[in-house]
Amino acid sequence: MVKVANPVLPGFNPDPCLFRGKDAYYLLVSTFEFMPGIRVYQSNDLANWSYRTSILTDIDLTGNTRGCSIWAPFAAYHNGKYYVIYTDVKSTRVPYKDVNNYIITSDSIDSPWSEPKYINSSGFDPSIFFDDDGKIYFLNEYWDYRMSTHNKSAGILIQELYPSTLDVKGDPQVLFNGTEAKKTEAPEIYKHHGYYYLLTAEGGTEAGHQVTVARSKNVTGPYELDPQNPMLTSRDNPKLPLQNAGHASIVRDDNDNWYMAHLTTRPLKDDVTLLGRESAIQNVYWTDDDWLRLSNGTNQPDDYYTVPIDTDVVVEPHDFHDDFTDSKIDFKHWNTLRKMPTDDWLQLTGHGVTLAGGQSPQSEFDQHLIAKRQTDFNFSTSVTVEFQPTNYMQLAGLGLYLDIDNYLFLAITHDEKVGRAITLIQAVKSDFKILTEPIAISDAAINMQIDVTGLSGSVSFTDGDQHKIVNDNIDLSFLSGGFTGNFIALDTIDMGQFNRAKATFTDFDYKAK
Repeated sequence: MVKVANPVLPGFNPDPCLFRGKDAYYLLVSTFEFMPGIRVYQSNDLANWSYRTSILTDIDLTGNTRGCSIWAPFAAYHNGKYYVIYTDVKSTRVPYKDVNNYIITSDSIDSPWSEPKYINSSGFDPSIFFDDDGKIYFLNEYWDYRMSTHNKSAGILIQELYPSTLDVKGDPQVLFNGTEAKKTEAPEIYKHHGYYYLLTAEGGTEAGHQVTVARSKNVTGPYELDPQNPMLTSRDNPKLPLQNAGHASIVRDDNDNWYMAHLTTRPLKDDVTLLGRESAIQNVYWTDDDWLRLSNGTNQPDDYYTVPIDTDVVVEPHDFHDDFTDSKIDFKHWNTLRKMPTDDWLQLTGHGVTLAGGQSPQSEFDQHLIAKRQTDFNFSTSVTVEFQPTNYMQLAGLGLYLDIDNYLFLAITHDEKVGRAITLIQAVKSDFKILTEPIAISDAAINMQIDVTGLSGSVSFTDGDQHKIVNDNIDLSFLSGGFTGNFIALDTIDMGQFNRAKATFTDFDYKAK
């Protein structure tokens, strides 16, 4: 028996779907506007998890605003084929929610995947259920713009699909109206001992988040609510290490042990968490009267779970160095925004990675950055940048990036008075500031450093043999909130002429402290 620390997927890895494939267990997570879309983690023993692949590499999310795009993937392995279901969210501006739900299939978790099969647009968080009689059902949250509440999730819909084509059959019907916790979403159906079990997330993805379980003898209901609902929540104990627990999926191993993966956060203060929403796993079991319960005897998450194996748990190191000498970007670590990189703006030259100038950090269309998830409360990161800007609209450097409205960017730019210079810019809830006067630099290669301890950041650079601190006490709490988490970004911007200015980045380091 081994203990496994939670979260199993630290950093921005929300909305986990845990399932068993052909020869391994997998966790799929939401990626929102970051590409490639839908990250997949693999384990052979439910204890040791590692990045396997990303599924969506041929999709364009241009124009989708922050917190939209790829939500809550669901996956299943059925009759030798992998099915992945996901939402592409186009807009969340109240009162509407514009979404498209798709199914893709493959014989392998690694690809090739089929062309996306469009299903519907009535709501988000879709899933699929294969019944014993061969019928297939599609589920999703549905949105009612007429509701007076800000969140307009009205319940869960179910609709049959034709097995041969996955076309919709008939009309959807309301499966579940939710409970008084409201904000009902993330439906999944599991069959056990003759019952159909409906798992949903309720209460919103913040402090009130919970897992709600209901069951029925018929797949289309009516569903009986768990008398001890909620089955999982952190809402009653703000001192728990794992907060905001909800949005769950379950799996059984060969020895009839059951496990539940769920979303969680680890706030540093109040509800502030730079790491974003992460993924954890709990031990669960079925009671004699066939209800699902946490093995710890409560409805609150543990900061560890156990697996009955004899092998050691190997924790993958978070430290990461990239000299960019490979022929391809390593998507285990690096991500882009809204679309995959192309050769016209990203080139691996053998001497680092060269990024041609794209749009500003607030653009929803064509930013030319690569970014790595923050996975630790305390870390240091650095990179060497070679850049010769000719005007103030050209910038390149190292940043901390939450979204288009919240970022910190240490950049080389050009100032009319001092020439080539260092600047530090910041956006907090879209309120833009320049935090320093231009600092003249002379060396061709500038090493940039950001040091983070909890919610405090220190920003500095090295010019030749001179090390200069730009700001040694920046409050980073603004890099929290929304659906994603903080990233470390390498970015080149040219707001004057697309792809004209080019910066080369070498010797990137990320080190946990």
